[in-house]
Amino acid sequence: MKDQIPTIQTEAIALIEAVADARAFEDARVAVLGKKGSLSQLATAMKDVAKEDKAEVGQLLNAARQAITAALEAKQAALQAEADKQALEGIDVTLPARPLALGGLHPLTLIRDEAIQILRRMGFALADGPEIEDEFHCFDALNTPADHPARNEKDTFYFDSGKLLRTHTSSVQIRTMETAVPPIRIIAPGSAYRRDEIDATHLSVFNQLEGLYVAEDVSLPDLKGTLEYFFHELFGPETAVRFRPHFFPFTEPSFEIDVKLTVKGQQPRWIEVAGCGMVDPAVFESIHGQRKDDAFAAEKVTGFAFGMGLDRLAMIRWGIRDIRLLIENDVRFLSQFA
Repeated sequence: MKDQIPTIQTEAIALIEAVADARAFEDARVAVLGKKGSLSQLATAMKDVAKEDKAEVGQLLNAARQAITAALEAKQAALQAEADKQALEGIDVTLPARPLALGGLHPLTLIRDEAIQILRRMGFALADGPEIEDEFHCFDALNTPADHPARNEKDTFYFDSGKLLRTHTSSVQIRTMETAVPPIRIIAPGSAYRRDEIDATHLSVFNQLEGLYVAEDVSLPDLKGTLEYFFHELFGPETAVRFRPHFFPFTEPSFEIDVKLTVKGQQPRWIEVAGCGMVDPAVFESIHGQRKDDAFAAEKVTGFAFGMGLDRLAMIRWGIRDIRLLIENDVRFLSQFA
């Protein structure tokens, strides 16, 4: 066996040096070091070597394996260098490189980040909550009656467990008030889910940004000033903003907010962008029932809340006529925002 090892080593190195391509290289490696390779087969015979010779034979085997492995690595490097050389043949390396296409942020990300930055400058902090909610946080705590259309299975995605996909991020407001004490000034951007038929203006999954401010002596002028400033920052200082009386179960009084959209070649028109209002005392009563303290007693604090669809804001900002463009991942459309 001592005589076989040098012979196999010499034959293996000669075989490797004769290799001309990657396929032959792999065949040579397997023929020597594979499970049934010549060196591997010899190594399995170590069990039959006399005890006094095992150390010497083992050293010879290790030396042979190291030499063969080094020959393999050298040949592999040589083959790769030759392949690289062939790949570069006919290429003028002095030519300027082709520019790489750069990606960009999605329009919804752009509008969300800008909206957050504006509101953070006004002192609002980010808050988050689960997208799979229970009826209390999504409806009951927000003074939504049991027969309200939003609670119908035709409008909301329910699970067999009774839980649901949140229909708005207002549930984050409730969860924040359950764990924090006034003053609270938070915004909650995130996904919301409703059983809407998908068309040019509706999606079953959309993006909201809601806000809540609760403290002593928060007033309707505070709400109006905050949102007027926000929309002037987002759409420009000349943007006309109006508040229309409306009804929401969780605010009283409540308003819908419109901005006047001016498109070149078209008559200016009002378009709805948000809903808002002063927090209904019934909401504070629900929080009191959960907290068992008077941190949100209606006689101590007041507050306002607002919510807006980021998809709609993006459509207004960039004149997008079909909301489905925001989810189709068409590079031709998205490249406009890169």
